[in-house]
Amino acid sequence: MARFWFISAPLYSHTDWGGFLKTAQSLQAHGHDILWISEAPLKRAFAQGEIPFRAIRKTGWLWPPPPPPDLSQIAPQDAVTLRYRRALDTWLSEDLVADAVEALLDLEDEIGAPDAIVSDPFLSASALVADLLDVPLIICGWPAQATLDEQSLFPVQRDLSSDSQQRIQRLCDRFRIEGKNFSKGAAPSIISELLHITYFTPEWHQSELSTILPQTQFVGGVAEAPTDSAPAWLLDIPLDKPLGLVTLGTSFNGDLGFYSWAAQAVASAGMIPLVTIGWNPFTAEQKAELKRALPRGTRLLNWAPYEHVLPRCRIAIHHGGIGTTHAAVVHGLPQIVVPHAADQRIQGRRAAEAKVGLHLTAHDVRQGQLREGVRAIMKADWVQENARRLAREMAALGGAARAGELVVGVVG
Repeated sequence: MARFWFISAPLYSHTDWGGFLKTAQSLQAHGHDILWISEAPLKRAFAQGEIPFRAIRKTGWLWPPPPPPDLSQIAPQDAVTLRYRRALDTWLSEDLVADAVEALLDLEDEIGAPDAIVSDPFLSASALVADLLDVPLIICGWPAQATLDEQSLFPVQRDLSSDSQQRIQRLCDRFRIEGKNFSKGAAPSIISELLHITYFTPEWHQSELSTILPQTQFVGGVAEAPTDSAPAWLLDIPLDKPLGLVTLGTSFNGDLGFYSWAAQAVASAGMIPLVTIGWNPFTAEQKAELKRALPRGTRLLNWAPYEHVLPRCRIAIHHGGIGTTHAAVVHGLPQIVVPHAADQRIQGRRAAEAKVGLHLTAHDVRQGQLREGVRAIMKADWVQENARRLAREMAALGGAARAGELVVGVVG
């Protein structure tokens, strides 16, 4: 049996990617030695002990990010540059990444090297340590893509491309390695020469297929049956009452206006809104204001178990986090994606291209288009059938079980 290190940023959403944690669980169920590595804040997510967890001092992921400046005091071009630079700093702050590399090397000194590192797509320390230990790197949750043409980049992107290349080179020089797990050229990224796993279908990536490299494998995903009882609040809702999910996930979930607008849109189409707001520390005044803005009958929750909730939903309105998007897809749900940060715009575009929902902007929401969008989707039988068809295609690819087989194949 093989020994795998699964390494993620210290955010619960970074254990998902559509099937990252489930892949670890599948491998462990087949007798492999699994260790999940992240920072201490993630330890609670592994409290049940099913997957062994080891906290290290840093993973190289800058979180939480520093408070943003007042953009109203910054020229528009400078604001764009700042946004791109903050994104780069999140995964490629040199001292932070170097500290994470040292922490992982200390762990290797203590317990020995793994047979392979299976990583979150955006952890630079994973790429460097796999190179240092001369073990395979496997990326879960993101396809391997060809290097971008520098001429296709905006000027600000070209400037930051040069900056990111220099940062990577300095890190490689510091640890005296080649840097084989980073792509070369414009807009460098973490890349495995061996295996990238995406938990979707080729159709989901249709506009990117020409750039996706052959080490990428599409494994889809399966809507798993619940293994426990549904929560009492859900059982209290009659089965003949359709539900609509409204969520901003677990990280960028402070937009109170979004919750009320989306809930009103769901209620206007004859559904009961389920609004999940995560564990963001809202003040009592903020929460009271939100409750006043929600339609009557709304269930306001910190969290909802998707395996119980989504089979009863008719639509999901969300931020485009890859885990939430994936959950909606495998349950055959139409969705409206309103991106708020990070890669969420990409998921919104993909949902629209797959014709399983709409991609709206925050401006669209403020203009009242959520209500129109929900009603249009509920009347469009073809959208609902597309969503069901995509769910069947996802399941046919095998999901996390297939991902586990591919991971084992890398180490023989």
